[in-house]
Amino acid sequence: MQEQNRLPIALLAMRLSIFVVMLVWTLDKFLDPAHAAAVFEKFYAMKGMGTMVIYAIGAIEMAILIGFVLGLLRRWTYGAILVFHTVSTLAPFQMYLNPAEGRLFFAAWPMLAACFALYLLRDHDSLWVVGKTS
Repeated sequence: MQEQNRLPIALLAMRLSIFVVMLVWTLDKFLDPAHAAAVFEKFYAMKGMGTMVIYAIGAIEMAILIGFVLGLLRRWTYGAILVFHTVSTLAPFQMYLNPAEGRLFFAAWPMLAACFALYLLRDHDSLWVVGKTS
C-alpha cells in the first residue's frame, strides 16, 4: 500500500467507527425514548422530556449523522458530531471523579480525539464521500 493512500483509509475507518457509535446512541432515542429521556435528565439536567421531543432530537441527530457518514458538508456535519461528542464526554464529569463507578466513561476520550482529528483532517477524508466540499 502506498503511503499517500494510508491517510484516506485511516480517516474512513475513523468516520465509520464514529458513525457506528453515534448511530447506536441515536437509535436509542427511537427504540427506548424513556432511556434517552433518563440520560438527558441525569447528565444534562433536562427533566421531563417527552417522547416526541426525544424523537425530534433523534431525527435531527439522524439527519446530521447520515450527512456525516456520507461525507456531506463536512465542515458542518463533522463539526456537529464533534460538538455532540464533546458535550456527551464532558456532561458526565462526576463519573470521572469515581473511576471505579465510571470506568466505561473514559472510553469517550479516545473517540473525542478521533472526532477532533477527523474534523481537522476533513479535507483529506476522500474515500466514500458524496460531497467534496468541506
